[in-house]
Amino acid sequence: MVEDIQGELYTVETLRADLRALGVREGATLLVHSSFKSLGQWVCGGPGAVVLALEAALGEEGTLVMPTHSSDVGDPARWQNPPVPKEWWDTIREQMPAYDPELTSLWYMGVIPDTFRRQKGTLRSGHPQVSFAARGREAETIIGDHGLEFGLGERSPLARIYELRGEVLLLGVGHVNNTSMHLAECLANYSGKEFYTAKAPVLVDGEKRWVEFTELEYDSEDFEQLGADFARDTGLVKQGQVAGATALLMPQRELVNYAVGWLERHRGAALG
Repeated sequence: MVEDIQGELYTVETLRADLRALGVREGATLLVHSSFKSLGQWVCGGPGAVVLALEAALGEEGTLVMPTHSSDVGDPARWQNPPVPKEWWDTIREQMPAYDPELTSLWYMGVIPDTFRRQKGTLRSGHPQVSFAARGREAETIIGDHGLEFGLGERSPLARIYELRGEVLLLGVGHVNNTSMHLAECLANYSGKEFYTAKAPVLVDGEKRWVEFTELEYDSEDFEQLGADFARDTGLVKQGQVAGATALLMPQRELVNYAVGWLERHRGAALG
């Protein structure tokens, strides 16, 4: 009995067709933020099918990029989701494994990027907390020199995507997930920015060592309004349907440039 089955069946081919109809181009560099659940119940092949569809839409000359953040690889004194008892902190610091691009798991990033970073040929950057994974023609350029300080700033994969004139795809998620706006936060010149000293365990000459680096207190609370204003003012956001999900496709450089000015106007006076 199958009469009570609800929804449609989606495959690699239907997903690829939806992506191409949205405007995903062969040879493009594409940064994807995603929600697998948003696509619908019946995705034949699961998250792996989504990865394959994205790669098929980009073709052999394209580059696929996804965030693979592991913000839990850090000082437990800053943990909020959830916080842990202070009496645990020393033990956590002593026992936490060092960041390993091949082993370290993702933290609240979703099953699609987690599947992608395991795919043979995918490279992952070396930042212990805000890494990105990339596969394709420009992968090494994008992830090869990810600086520790301001991990979403000028020495990040986001900045390399900017230079390559890449695009951003929001697949079933909103602008609160749009990490390119954090690049704009780093670049924007406005009062009220807050910084802190981040800490993370990394491997140095084969041994675990806690390192410290300066980081920006990122804030995504106004990103939905920023994204809506960008779409309205520029007309550069393409909206469509990929399987059961609403999808937004936009040029990253234009988005970041717009966001820098927007943040300077809305978050405080620009500094001289």
